[in-house]
Amino acid sequence: MHIKKLIPGIKYSDYNFFLIAGPCVVEDKDLCFYIAESIARISDKLKIPYIFKASYKKANRTKLDSFAGIGDIKALGILKEVKEKLGIPVLTDIHSVDEATLAAEYVDVLQIPAFLCRQTELLVAAAKTGKAINIKKGQFMSPDSMKFAADKVVLSGNNKVMLTERGTMFGYQDLIIDYRGIIEMKKLNFPVVLDITHSLQQPNQNTGVSGGHPELVETVARAGIAIGVDGIFMETHPEPSRAKSDGLNMIKLTEVENLLTRLVKIRGCINEFEQE
Repeated sequence: MHIKKLIPGIKYSDYNFFLIAGPCVVEDKDLCFYIAESIARISDKLKIPYIFKASYKKANRTKLDSFAGIGDIKALGILKEVKEKLGIPVLTDIHSVDEATLAAEYVDVLQIPAFLCRQTELLVAAAKTGKAINIKKGQFMSPDSMKFAADKVVLSGNNKVMLTERGTMFGYQDLIIDYRGIIEMKKLNFPVVLDITHSLQQPNQNTGVSGGHPELVETVARAGIAIGVDGIFMETHPEPSRAKSDGLNMIKLTEVENLLTRLVKIRGCINEFEQE
């Protein structure tokens, strides 16, 4: 299914990859609008279909005292305001059945975190909202087993599904991207997204804060576009070192335009090659 059919109101055609991007978490209203407006301007310039992303709460932080959010309703309200004032579809994570119902009142896309991609009640509840559902592949899941996660949504009456690759555990403190898995998931006939920031995380650090390799973001993104991913997911921040979550694997906001410009050129070459 094409992204324009999944998410009514999204701009531009499927000639380009689509983009899911924003901060890891809603830190405050000004930051969300600054990032959303910046990426929307770039996306308009490059004709990239764009979905703004921010978690309204973080329910899976490593430490108890890690930043988890500014308050559910306040954060969801900011996301809705971004959607309405900027005309941009909005995505956020959910973690429970009750959250599915709540968040669906504010956003266009519900995202199932990788750790929760096998939670049947969560997937069914998300499906029943009628929203588009982005299921992130668990770090412990094989690509072909994502069929069963998607089926839980489809068999609950909702075929608006996306699947996101975000890396596979490689030991305790590293992730790898097996690009063969993207090809396998595309066989399921859902849009497949490559998360180019979380897939470069280094989890389970003894500091309780995940590390990352942001210097490799463009490398993995280029490879993903070259093999035909439908969408790119990234987290970005004006000052990643000051981000309240996942700053160590984010791309700096000022670097986004150059990255996307190069990815669009690669996508154009791929499109021409496939039309020969």
